[in-house]
Amino acid sequence: MNFLYSLALSSRKRKPVGTKVKGSVLAEALRKAGLRDCLGSGMSRHALADAAEALIVYAWLNGCITLDESVAIMRTAKDAVEGASVLLATAKKRVTFP
Repeated sequence: MNFLYSLALSSRKRKPVGTKVKGSVLAEALRKAGLRDCLGSGMSRHALADAAEALIVYAWLNGCITLDESVAIMRTAKDAVEGASVLLATAKKRVTFP
């Protein structure tokens, strides 16, 4: 997620940017994407952030979303929470679990 968000920011600012996405941002994005109820109760923000990253990587590895599409989503979002939320919602729609 850090790589993806850094690419999006670099594209938007037209200069290299390296940044980290806080776990609280990913946890909030998971909630906004309507995925929080899919996970067990009592999970820490860190665990929620890990779950969010795992879904995004799973979607990418299985060809459900491309890196270019992911960067475009993050690039056009008003902030990291919105971008991650849209990305997670997109992954949720496209991923089929065995």
